[in-house]
Amino acid sequence: MKDLKKICKIAVVQAAPVMFDKEASTQKTIQLIEQAANQNAELIVFPELFIPGYPYGMTFGFRVGSRNESGRKDWKLYYDNSIVVGEAETKQIASAAKQAHAYISIGVSERDAITGTLYNTNLFFSPEGDLIAVHRKLKPTGTERVVWGDADKGYFPVAKTPWGVMGSLICWESYMPLARAALYEKGVCLYISPNTNDNPEWQATIQHIALEGRCYVINCDMFFTKQMYPKLHCNDEIEKLPDVVCRGGSCIIDPYGHYVTEPVWDKEEIIYADLDMDKVYMSKMEFDVCGHYARPDVLKLQINEL
Repeated sequence: MKDLKKICKIAVVQAAPVMFDKEASTQKTIQLIEQAANQNAELIVFPELFIPGYPYGMTFGFRVGSRNESGRKDWKLYYDNSIVVGEAETKQIASAAKQAHAYISIGVSERDAITGTLYNTNLFFSPEGDLIAVHRKLKPTGTERVVWGDADKGYFPVAKTPWGVMGSLICWESYMPLARAALYEKGVCLYISPNTNDNPEWQATIQHIALEGRCYVINCDMFFTKQMYPKLHCNDEIEKLPDVVCRGGSCIIDPYGHYVTEPVWDKEEIIYADLDMDKVYMSKMEFDVCGHYARPDVLKLQINEL
């Protein structure tokens, strides 16, 4: 489109958080932003729950009908290291975004300052250092529900960028067809997918989404090992994990379902690419899921925005 920038210089950060440590994870985030900015990245994307990490393999002592005290102590540590949006950690990231003059997308464990409920949240920051979108995961997956609550606001926020509309769905939210459609209806051309999903089937999913939505899918995952966990009350659970807990697989898919960058496995790496944004609009010639290929007289999506 005429008024949009044709090239998006992107950096996809596949990295390990500092597990259960919001201050150290924030400092690592800032260092990685600076590193990507030095390579002229204009959009820098981090994984799901990068602050303070994804507590893979942990039960927090939950059983049907009961909990235990050790699990509560581990949960309290995670709770204490979840961030309140608008306070110190988000201010530091906002400052780093401004210094880098780049858009930032990052996943965090958010703690509601009033209720205390935790949310699996993705944040967008602008190059001016403003927090421009807060998206809470609609439905935590499986036993994630004992840690994070269902989103009560911030369902489908998007940001208008120099390259077009940018939105995010977190991990298995992308398996919710109507949630995807909600982003498509807003004209998303940069579909940010922060996740902790390193299985091969996921690669098929993100290729399908790129084809379906005629958008770039930015697949951003973590790499971390069991040695990276802090000392916890549930060390027996951690010991059962494989040495590499999450292999990564971060990559970028173009609007035709092709890899712009191949998946990166088993290491930390920043993936750089120049995205040709003309491809988004060229790909709509034969298929525009919410445009000429839609039947609003037959099918209609109702979104309750909060």
